[in-house]
Amino acid sequence: MAQIVLHALVLFLFTFRSAIAEGLTFNVVSFGAKPDGETDSTNAFLSAWGRACSSTTPTTIYVPLGRFLVGNAVFKGRCNKKGITIRIDGALVAPSNYDVIGNAGNWLFFDDVMGFRSLVVFLMDKAQACGHNLGFTNSNNVVINGVTSLNSQMFHIVIDRCENVKVQGVKVSAAGNSPNTDGIHVQLSSSVTILNSNIPTRDDCISIGPGTTNLWIENIACGPGHGISVGSLGKEFQEPDVQNVTVKTVTFTGTENGVRIKSWGRPSSGFARNILFQHATMVNVQNPIVIDQSYCPNEKNCPGQVSGVE
Repeated sequence: MAQIVLHALVLFLFTFRSAIAEGLTFNVVSFGAKPDGETDSTNAFLSAWGRACSSTTPTTIYVPLGRFLVGNAVFKGRCNKKGITIRIDGALVAPSNYDVIGNAGNWLFFDDVMGFRSLVVFLMDKAQACGHNLGFTNSNNVVINGVTSLNSQMFHIVIDRCENVKVQGVKVSAAGNSPNTDGIHVQLSSSVTILNSNIPTRDDCISIGPGTTNLWIENIACGPGHGISVGSLGKEFQEPDVQNVTVKTVTFTGTENGVRIKSWGRPSSGFARNILFQHATMVNVQNPIVIDQSYCPNEKNCPGQVSGVE
């Protein structure tokens, strides 16, 4: 049975420094976390976050070597100081019991965090935990660097209702029989950049949902999987638009699709505009370029109408 493991160096900073940031440092062990991979350390991590978030000086949350069992954790803003560092030299492990996380939606979830820069080396090897490995919502000025995510039951990384986000150096891996394990999903977000990442998964390497604007994707190794997809769009009649998307210098290897735009066959007021796919290399790709305006997964209860997405 697989297990989520998370090795991470996470910084929430405006100015990156290779060493632990100056200011206060909170070691999660001091809050009761145990590096044995068996003792639940969730409350210790949340307590350390609470102290850091309430601090008025730059703060580092430090996770030393070892394996730390962490259940569903919500890291809430808004914090007093826009300069929190989470440095993880060890590993975070998710519970193997599905019921511990249940339908929480995300394993690790950051909500309403502003001025958030993270240098992350997450290794998440997730077993029986429902939802996404790592989620960000309602957050601005986020940098995620060096995430390795393994065996998420659903999307590995979700960026939702965020602005000014940079993701780089991500590695994702999912089992061969794992549907809906998109590597990175972006929706309702603006000014997101995804760079220099390796995403072999069994669904979309990167999926681009409604309400995504000013998205830049570059230097990605994708495959196996379903490629890079805009959509699906048009599932609802009133839906935010997708525009100003650039995907360049991507190598697709052994994927079902290369670049794809997919929309439901039903009326919709939405549109997808100013989308550029450039410098793509396809190796053993079944469908290099796909524009599907009658998208209907599993071919069940399909609307069978004309797509209104322009």
